[in-house]
Amino acid sequence: MKRITTWLLAGAMLAATFGSAIAEDMKKVKIGTEGAYPPFNSIDPNGKLVGFDIDIAKALCKAAKFDCEFVVQDWDGIIDGLNAKKYDAIIASMSITEERKKVVDFTKKYYNTPAKFVAKKDANLEISPEGLKGKAVGVQRATIHENFLRDNFPDVDIRTYATQDEANADLVAGRVDLVMADSVALLEGFLETPEGADFEFVGPNYSEPKWHGEGAGIAIRKGDTELLNALNKAIDQIRADGTYKAINDKYFDFDVYGKPVS
Repeated sequence: MKRITTWLLAGAMLAATFGSAIAEDMKKVKIGTEGAYPPFNSIDPNGKLVGFDIDIAKALCKAAKFDCEFVVQDWDGIIDGLNAKKYDAIIASMSITEERKKVVDFTKKYYNTPAKFVAKKDANLEISPEGLKGKAVGVQRATIHENFLRDNFPDVDIRTYATQDEANADLVAGRVDLVMADSVALLEGFLETPEGADFEFVGPNYSEPKWHGEGAGIAIRKGDTELLNALNKAIDQIRADGTYKAINDKYFDFDVYGKPVS
């Protein structure tokens, strides 16, 4: 009996050691995100990170067998934080653009939606560079949308904000005439809320590769090929096994991967 007990104890110790080794072997990855861009990433009343980006990040970490931790970072310093090694990857609805590729590497896209303007209902605005001349337009700073406005609507009065919520609040208060952002962020983060009831999309979809890039991807530090390949493989896996669709359908009634919002 004593010998059997010894074997059982030895077996238990071996299993515990093996399990510990597996846990230690899991790659620890820190994910940077903004936490202020609903429905993609935000912080709920309980202080918990929620949103499409967050669920996608968790699914990718599970598929890649990563031990992941989230780090919240203001948008206008998010790339600097990555390159300062505060975190290893950015999953925060960051568009893949040629300008950003100069300082970070990107995975393949994990969604792609167009930009749009929002204005007060019945504002009767002509959405063109000439029609918006002198109009105040709110936009989140250090975004593709700010760059697009500066290059294509040179005579508008551009007002920049730290977060999209701040821009939307000034639209409601009448301090700006329009806002521009990702169409889904505006739809679900503003137009479908009580504050957005008196506002609507105006003008066309904007999806110009020069400014809007190739869709939202995951940014990582230059040269981190191992992490890049693992995340690309994980994106393919969750797309193939139905995990991506389940997350998509939790937040949207359309295909956010590539189908534009009308």
